[in-house]
Amino acid sequence: MDYLIYSIILIISGIAIYWIASSNKRKARKRQSIANIPFPAEWRKILRKNLPFFYKMPADLQLQLKDKMQIFLSEKQFIGRKGQGINDEVRVTIAAQACLLLLNRNTDFYPFLKTIVVYPAAFITRHAQVDHNGVKTQDARVLLGESWTRGQVVLSWRDSASGGADFDDGHNLVIHEFAHQLDGESGVTNGAPPLNKDQSYQEWSRILSGEFNRLQMQARTGAESFLDKYGATNPAEFFAVSSEVFFEKPEELKKYHLELFSQLKAYYQIDPAQW
Repeated sequence: MDYLIYSIILIISGIAIYWIASSNKRKARKRQSIANIPFPAEWRKILRKNLPFFYKMPADLQLQLKDKMQIFLSEKQFIGRKGQGINDEVRVTIAAQACLLLLNRNTDFYPFLKTIVVYPAAFITRHAQVDHNGVKTQDARVLLGESWTRGQVVLSWRDSASGGADFDDGHNLVIHEFAHQLDGESGVTNGAPPLNKDQSYQEWSRILSGEFNRLQMQARTGAESFLDKYGATNPAEFFAVSSEVFFEKPEELKKYHLELFSQLKAYYQIDPAQW
């Protein structure tokens, strides 16, 4: 009887392993077939109109970004709120910026993300809070974007569009919120995303912790800083803010924060300073 049970367990385990492996292969084949579809001409017009940074990128990265956008858009659902319509302009403009973070990397296209919720502009969120006396209150905040571990990114369309149009100011809402999604792939959003196999978590922690502490000191004392002081809020926000600057002001980040730039370059596997 024990032998029979053990054999059944082995068979079930083998079936499960085969199903997972074959499922991954099916997913890869499906994604490749989507990437092989010609990129729509209308989408190219949107890139030219809304995302001028695209045409500064090397040709191979342009092609790669278009492939990743097609896969991303086939897998993620967009929902409009407060009268915000969802059309190709909204979807393509957001997808192009989100997929920048996936270039040259073996990723699973934000695997926990299912839905992108888009508001016309800034929106109000209300989160329940319980104080030390057990009293429940509603914390209302005005936000431009929000990244949830429960499979959602929430964005202001106005700020998503302006972030793509002005790619030199060091501020990009879409990059910021999708950096949080990458960060959360480790199971917790704490400024330490799953690193590439050739990266050291110890070195990552040493450099980013040092830079975070430095920014906190600058925020406390009112000293001038290159990085946005919102990054001093916590390590997760520091990673997101640093990612914005890495893509939009790479030469300056390299000049003023070389070690931080090098860590992000190793993580994102690209060098925007060369574009």
